[in-house]
Amino acid sequence: MRIRALGDRALFVDLPDLAAVLTLHEALQAPGPAGVEDLVPAARTLAVLLDPARLSLDAARTWLVRTAGEITPDSDRTIGGASAEDGGAGVADVDDYAGRQASSCDELVLDVVYDGDDLVDLATLLGVSVDDLVRRHTGAAWRVAFGGFAPGFGYLVTDDDWFEVPRRDSPRTRVPAGSVALAGAFSGAYPREGPGGWQLIGRTDAPLWRPRDPRPALLAPGTLVRFRAVDAFASPSAPSAAGSGTALTSDDEAHGARDLAATGRESSAVVVVDAGMQLLVEDLGRRGFASVGAGRSGALDRAALRLGNRLIGNREGAAGLEVVVGARLRFEQPTWFAVTGARGALRLGGHPIEPDAAVHAAAGDELQLGPAEHGLRFSVALRGGIAVPRELGSAASDIGAGVGPAQLAAGDVLTLGDAVAGAIPAVDALTVAAPPDEEVDVHVVAGPRADWFTLAAVAAFYDVEWEVTQASNRVGMRLRSPDGITLERSPDPRLPAELPSEAMVPGCVQVPPSGEPTVLLADGPVTGGYPVIAVVTDADLDLFGQLRPGQRVRFRHARAAG
Repeated sequence: MRIRALGDRALFVDLPDLAAVLTLHEALQAPGPAGVEDLVPAARTLAVLLDPARLSLDAARTWLVRTAGEITPDSDRTIGGASAEDGGAGVADVDDYAGRQASSCDELVLDVVYDGDDLVDLATLLGVSVDDLVRRHTGAAWRVAFGGFAPGFGYLVTDDDWFEVPRRDSPRTRVPAGSVALAGAFSGAYPREGPGGWQLIGRTDAPLWRPRDPRPALLAPGTLVRFRAVDAFASPSAPSAAGSGTALTSDDEAHGARDLAATGRESSAVVVVDAGMQLLVEDLGRRGFASVGAGRSGALDRAALRLGNRLIGNREGAAGLEVVVGARLRFEQPTWFAVTGARGALRLGGHPIEPDAAVHAAAGDELQLGPAEHGLRFSVALRGGIAVPRELGSAASDIGAGVGPAQLAAGDVLTLGDAVAGAIPAVDALTVAAPPDEEVDVHVVAGPRADWFTLAAVAAFYDVEWEVTQASNRVGMRLRSPDGITLERSPDPRLPAELPSEAMVPGCVQVPPSGEPTVLLADGPVTGGYPVIAVVTDADLDLFGQLRPGQRVRFRHARAAG
């Protein structure tokens, strides 16, 4: 077992194999110290996500080592020695883990119509008939080892080592929701439509992802699963064990009505006149759902949202608006608000107003934001916050994952909430620097896979002035070297050709085979398969919310906080 920092808000544990990961994950389910936000198991790693204000990295590391040492040596439940290089000696096997889970978990039975586009070709590739392939898939006892890739997507494993299936040579750009698939030693079911490279063998109508349910992922880690072949689905659909619900979540169900009201109250306050390039409802994000594939999301410039809320007497995490480049809003009732973040023209009722200040709008006033001249994203805080249905404990929009409110459009009506902390403070003057236009220094902690790169590549990572490309959004920011420099992987033969999927956090700097780094942001995936060379410190992460294409970034060493 090897423990390393994953930035300054998480620890990353390397383990010999999946069985060791599951054994440690099970042991960590017991009540732990305050400040542990989530546990993210993966194929050979486990990440512990922290609130550093409540639990330091050093204290969390001590807890991990102590918990690992308490795993009973008189059974098969050991997790190996002090480092990942010790191999698999003493590691709990899959059957042992599944047996322990079966004593406390119901078995979930998923009905599947086996008519997938790859079913016939895959059976031929494996040298069996279609009936035999279906029989092996339905006869195996599966369990969810870990989540990731997308909210509600579970990686299912079985002790039947017959399942070793290659991914498609060319991934599909569209895989229908409910598709049941195989890849490697895993099976899975796609909760939402999206891209994918797994072999499609069938489809289920089970409610795989329910963001407003206390248990949002039907296929949560540890769940025991059996697949049952059916010719057609009963109506309404439901799995035949615990975790009943409605059919696959539609976009309308996921996002709620277009009046965006959380409780049906009638105090509609703001109408979207022009949504501009992108207009989203965001708060400070969600915690505790990374293990089922739902990332943090929330405002990219958290400091701007916090400041705006404080200026008008809101709780600092109240939901506000994130405005890319510009937008227009109309106030239907008298409302206090503040605009922070990007700099650009601000006009209320045709008159200029100042940023970073509490401003009172009369009924009928129209607020025009932008276009942004410095930075990229305005943050608009409204007195009381925006009342929208909360999903997974947050009002944040994550468009790609289908969690939270939909992207706003002209005609949408916003309702004010009750996230008021006190009176509007008396502030005579507040000086806040505009987002920088030139090169930005960003501090990073060495990533858990920095040793996957040559020494020259690691040096270049810090020496190069990286340029922000147009291929950037809330998921991630792709960088390039103006001089064509790329980061070369180490030729060390001990490194595998591909990295098994492992935990990611906002700020992870992934390096794909192209050698050009990508910084994962708030809507980034919770697991990924590209090596992470560095992780941006939490204090500097907000900078990426304001960087514009063409700006330069230089990475600087930082020491991970203890």
